[in-house]
Amino acid sequence: MVLDNLNIHTLLAAFSPEEARRIASKLEFHYTPRHGSWLNMVEIELSVFNRQCLARRIPSRDALEDEARAWQTARNACQATVNWRFTTEKARQKLHWLYQS
Repeated sequence: MVLDNLNIHTLLAAFSPEEARRIASKLEFHYTPRHGSWLNMVEIELSVFNRQCLARRIPSRDALEDEARAWQTARNACQATVNWRFTTEKARQKLHWLYQS
């Protein structure tokens, strides 16, 4: 499970302590940076992959693996990046309650 800013209290609030421990013991947590956008970049790449590669019928798993490998090679070759448009100033305006002075 990949998570932005894990909040275990939600799990504890939703289940009894024993059930929360049982569920948590079956999961492998991968944490993302507290103020990072790593998970957003993954979501963007998956969306691009879906539009550019998966938006059609692919007849077999082997064909899917070949297509995915070719897409990944091309994407890496062009060194695709994410162009963030949400600046610090825009964040301060939109999330003003978090930036109180």
